[in-house]
Amino acid sequence: MIKHPAFIVEPWSVRECRLHMDVLAQTESVFALSNGHVGLRGNLDEGEPHGLPGTYLNSVYELRPLSHAETAYGYPESGQTVVNVTNGKLIRLLVDDEPFDVRYGTLHEHERILDLRAGTLTRKVHWTSPTKGEIRLTSTRLVSFTHRAVAAIRYEVEPVDHPVKAVVQSELVANETLPESGSDPRAAAALENPLVLEENLPAADGVAVMVHITRASRLRVAAGMWHDVDGPENTQVDAGGREHVSRVTIATFLEPGQRLRLTKLFAYGWSAQRSRPAMHDQVVAALAAARLAGWDGLCAEQRRFLDDFWEGADVEVEGDTEVQQAVRFGLFHLLQAGCRAEQRPIPGKGLTGSGYDGHVFWDTEAFVLPVLTYTHPQPAADVLTWRKSILPLAERRAAQFGLEGAAFPWRTINGEACSAYWPAGAAAFHINADIADAVTRYVDATGDVAFERDIGLPLLVATARLWRSLGHHDVDGRFHIDGVTGPDEYSAIADDNVYTNLMAQRNLRAAAEVIIRHPDRAEQLGVTLEDAAIWRNIATAIFIPYDEHLGVHSQSEGFTRHAVWDFAATKPDQYPLLLHFPYFDLYRKQVVKQADLVLAMHTCGDAFTSEQKARNFAYYEALTVRDSSLSACTQAVLAAEVGQLELAHDYLGEAALVDLRDLQHNTRDGVHMASLAGAWIALVDGFGGMRAGGGRIQFAPRLPSGITRLSFRLRYRGRLLQVDITQSTTTYHLLEGPPLPLAHHGEEFTLDEHPATRQNPPPPTPGPRIRQPPGREPTPRRPEIG
Repeated sequence: MIKHPAFIVEPWSVRECRLHMDVLAQTESVFALSNGHVGLRGNLDEGEPHGLPGTYLNSVYELRPLSHAETAYGYPESGQTVVNVTNGKLIRLLVDDEPFDVRYGTLHEHERILDLRAGTLTRKVHWTSPTKGEIRLTSTRLVSFTHRAVAAIRYEVEPVDHPVKAVVQSELVANETLPESGSDPRAAAALENPLVLEENLPAADGVAVMVHITRASRLRVAAGMWHDVDGPENTQVDAGGREHVSRVTIATFLEPGQRLRLTKLFAYGWSAQRSRPAMHDQVVAALAAARLAGWDGLCAEQRRFLDDFWEGADVEVEGDTEVQQAVRFGLFHLLQAGCRAEQRPIPGKGLTGSGYDGHVFWDTEAFVLPVLTYTHPQPAADVLTWRKSILPLAERRAAQFGLEGAAFPWRTINGEACSAYWPAGAAAFHINADIADAVTRYVDATGDVAFERDIGLPLLVATARLWRSLGHHDVDGRFHIDGVTGPDEYSAIADDNVYTNLMAQRNLRAAAEVIIRHPDRAEQLGVTLEDAAIWRNIATAIFIPYDEHLGVHSQSEGFTRHAVWDFAATKPDQYPLLLHFPYFDLYRKQVVKQADLVLAMHTCGDAFTSEQKARNFAYYEALTVRDSSLSACTQAVLAAEVGQLELAHDYLGEAALVDLRDLQHNTRDGVHMASLAGAWIALVDGFGGMRAGGGRIQFAPRLPSGITRLSFRLRYRGRLLQVDITQSTTTYHLLEGPPLPLAHHGEEFTLDEHPATRQNPPPPTPGPRIRQPPGREPTPRRPEIG
């Protein structure tokens, strides 16, 4: 039986009151701390036991050969895997010569608290050693949002009733042994000793520094640590190290009432170009700045940063306390993944684990960036700036395919394609439109004209050029995009995937518009108004498959004539299907891994009538098994739109609790960033009915019976807006900025400093009865009593 972690449901924290060894790896992901540059898994301070050790730097990877059953033109030769870099979290403790280890002695108390407002992970332990030495231990850990390279730990030991001899060993350790990843393709490849030592200088003048370089990718990584020791007068401090270990040892005798307090600051840096001395000096400087702030200063800065974030991003949910906790947990992890990424990507697992080898997917642009764009937009700009930086690689990839423009990789770390799964790795061209859509959304939400000109326009032009060369006109003038893989990876190499075609259509139109707004910049890129006219004509001619007999859109041409998967004969333990059935069988059946056409109805809602949305939703619900964590939030949004509010609430719960309950059974490899973003999307786009574009923002709020009030804040065009929704009314508040044109269920008005309250109309009459594949129904959410 697979178990999931048990956390106390609280609005502003995630609390574990007992240490559960069988879910240790999952809690390490949940309790991970990051700032988008440095990521620390929530491993125990002493390092053992562990599920998966992990310390990550954004975009630090190692190359490894990719094996193919048969080589072919265009296949990538090298894979990329995130590196577990030098571990600075380690603080080992000996009590009367007995190592502190939760597996031995008596563990009276063990509590861990992730504080979503303080930005810290606190651990409280009461332990008696096998030799009867009894101590209390408190550690508090943070990864700084204000010091990009810095993490810190406050570590305190005190005896309970009798004197103890305490020895603390604080370490930097590289090339930790990692557990085998098994056969799950979602896990990472195991790297053995990826770091080559260049320098190990023990704590001279209190600062220890280690510098390594990766064997194949040749990335130089530096780590440094400094300590402040506060203990009795007899406390001794020594430093040493060899090979891949640097250690500071503190020894003291503690009487009852006395305490040993250690403050550890550690810092990281990496570069593909800078020298060893430069990297050494970089981490020493980062530590100097952190020492200037001090522990109290770092904590105060962390709290102020988060106060500012929550002011523009908080979501309040009354009636479902689990979702309330989960949506804030998700927003916190999204902030951690991106706030200091600074022109680097946001991987699918952030920096919380090595799942998917640390790769970034289309998930970032399609799910994570929409949330950040409306709550904390700078990371969205940074990610898209990174996409612009890898544009030459994407153009080279397109040329390899014989195409114009850019073909961004389905999954990558450094911008090069690195997936051996060619049906998606080569054919998931929709990622180009997802990037373009993220550009358009960011510019619309922020009004950042300089960004549009310098970053957005080159991306829009390159992706538009791709669609023109990838597709073709038939004899009737319709434009087709054939042989592609859409979001649903159980249907590959298909013709006219509706999601891909509609998103390409939006891409082409957006590119045409931006050329007109920036003709001088367009001229520099060799683009003319004639190109814009051609792109608009292609967009108008794009073919969208529709099954007249069934009265629904076909996910791709011919999809609805395939045989339906035999769901009744599929056992519960055979999900996810990709681990138990050959792709050949999946590709030729009507079975959907994740909502594909339904996602098209969310992102391109104007392309469908209300009746079509209801019929399409009902049809594809019966085929969608949600083997992807990306699916539930999209199904929640469309369920809410077509009036299936209780079902939408069920899907919201699944998206929000994916990691707190380990619903996909792989949280051990890192949290699911897109699904965590999906909790916000389900609430704001689903129950809030928010849609934005073209300088307009509109809402169509409706709540399920289990949520009595929903309130959220978001940023749009220099305004800070708060929306308060109850079962009967919605009140709009403009907290910052000039008056804002809004629409409420189609009623347009201008919001100024005076709150505006509107009645919520009754939801539309639900369409056909909704059924899911047997055994794949979402767990119902129950209204709370009392």
